[in-house]
This record gives sequence, structure tokens and C-alpha cells, in this order.
Amino acid sequence: MDIIAAYREVGTYRGAAQICGTTHKTVRRIIERSLTNNKPTCRKSREHNFDAVAELVAEKVKATAGKISAKRLLPLAQAAGCTGSARNFRRLVASVKKAWRRDHRRGRRPAIWTPGEMLVIDWGEAQRNALPLGVCGARAAKPAHNRSKTCR
Repeated sequence: MDIIAAYREVGTYRGAAQICGTTHKTVRRIIERSLTNNKPTCRKSREHNFDAVAELVAEKVKATAGKISAKRLLPLAQAAGCTGSARNFRRLVASVKKAWRRDHRRGRRPAIWTPGEMLVIDWGEAQRNALPLGVCGARAAKPAHNRSKTCR
């Protein structure tokens, strides 16, 4: 049952709390909020001590394709005015790198097939003595099932 409806039906905070399975303090808070028609306030985002260097980190991550580490960036950030701890700074770098990787995903390149082409995989045994030792490319064509190295 809705807390407000339970309060209207019973008329007391403790009675509505017992019906809804909560505390009377929670019922009081919800009823007072509904009577004043105030919506719950949204939390304001807190300022971090590394916000001043967030753009610098984003630029360096972009320039290095996400390869730079927080260990290498920390002296640059401290010179630029970052007053936070190394741990907080590592969290910043990790989140920026994660966002960069999400936008620059290394995907697999699909094969482009033309009509009539086939992919044939032969997992047959390799010929051990197909080529003499030290001879590289002595034969014009190797068998399709040969998986051994050309040069030995």
C-alpha cells in the first residue's frame, strides 16, 4: 500500500508505518514533503580536486591513444595545479581512458567476400620433409595442407 494512502486511511504516522512496514519517521518525512508539494532535491555534483586538470588528462590520453599511464601524467598534473592525491588522480585517468576506449573501440575487420569465393581450411597433417633443410622457396607451389615453415 502507498504510504500516503495508508496515512490518509489510518490518520497516524505509526499506524501507517505498521501497515507499510517502515518507520514512523519515514512516514512523517514523506507526508510533510507531499503536503508542501516539494519534489525531492537532486544532489549537486561535487567538485573534485582534480577537475582543474581533467582537460589536460583528456588531451594526453587522446594524443597517446589511451596508452599513457597515471604515473606519467601525475607530475604534469601537479605542475598544472592538481592538489589531489595520487589515488584520486589514478581514478580520473582510469575514467578518461575508459571513455576513450569506448569511443575508439578496436573492432574486428570483417572479410569482404565476392561471389564465387570460398574460405577453405584444411587441418590435415603437415609434410615433414617437404623441403630440404636450408632451402627457402625451392619449390614453386606448396601443398595446401602443408602447415610447416618454408624455411627450416
